[in-house]
Amino acid sequence: MTRILLVEDSVTMRGFVRGALLAGSPTLELDIVEAENGFDALRLLPRGPYDLVITDINMPNINGLELLSFIRKSDQHRDTPVLLISTQSSDKDRRRALELGANDYLAKPFTAVALQEAAQRQLERAR
Repeated sequence: MTRILLVEDSVTMRGFVRGALLAGSPTLELDIVEAENGFDALRLLPRGPYDLVITDINMPNINGLELLSFIRKSDQHRDTPVLLISTQSSDKDRRRALELGANDYLAKPFTAVALQEAAQRQLERAR
């Protein structure tokens, strides 16, 4: 079973991401664990391991970049692939996220296919 931690404060976006992942991986058995914000994600991380973390950047409390920093400093999760999603779409924002340790970055709005391809790349690298 492939476990994904999805961290997104928008219920609508969580539903879109979940649906896209499930539709794009019909042969994979996915366990998608959802967190509403970075604080929720920190509570759920010890219940891992996770094969992939997908997180929004702009969230209340603990944002996606702060969560990424925690993941990269964690002995248990430092090698877990992290895919950042964000409305921030400049090259500068993308570079900053990758420099902080993100494995990939998708700017909103993105298509279901773009998400599926990015998630698949990270899952293949992790194997």
